[in-house]
Amino acid sequence: MPRTAKIDRTTGETKISLSLNLDGSGVADIQTGVGFFNHMLTLFAKHGLFDLTIKADGDLDVDQHHTVEDTGICLGQAIKQAVGDKAGINRYGSMTLPMEDTLVTSALDLSGRYWFVDNFKFPTEKIGEFDSQLVEVFWQAVAANALMNLHVVLLHGHNSHHISEGIFKATARALRQAVTIDPRQMGVPSSKGVL
Repeated sequence: MPRTAKIDRTTGETKISLSLNLDGSGVADIQTGVGFFNHMLTLFAKHGLFDLTIKADGDLDVDQHHTVEDTGICLGQAIKQAVGDKAGINRYGSMTLPMEDTLVTSALDLSGRYWFVDNFKFPTEKIGEFDSQLVEVFWQAVAANALMNLHVVLLHGHNSHHISEGIFKATARALRQAVTIDPRQMGVPSSKGVL
């Protein structure tokens, strides 16, 4: 059975259509109106081997916040929907990933319970025209709506672009590991029998 999801969300601030295939090949079609964010989401799809399509129309005349946060909400909901009852998955994933000057660890648990810990700071307020604080906003929204524990730690790094790229790539690869089916895993990977 394909592990896919399609989310459509319309508010007074954004209109977003998102589709996700967890068992894809890393094909991305990302149109958010925010160039750097498009780049990060494309990297996320490529490194997770997720097929990801996003069309977002947001109030960019105000700022980028609503577009980025609402895209995170939709991606989190899509992850939750696509993994279904989580039978057979690894559940946990982690990756320590180097990106030139930067080293990032991302660790996650598709536990059905939300927790987000971000231990990273950006040396600049902007990455081009992108507000660097929106990286935290995005991943908080993803974690909350996917109902997962997500811990992201910047071990070192001084280039804001590389830090953001390290976060997106590491989290993609951690999620790829977590959603992968383990043929030895019988049922849901929890002693409770449900996640």
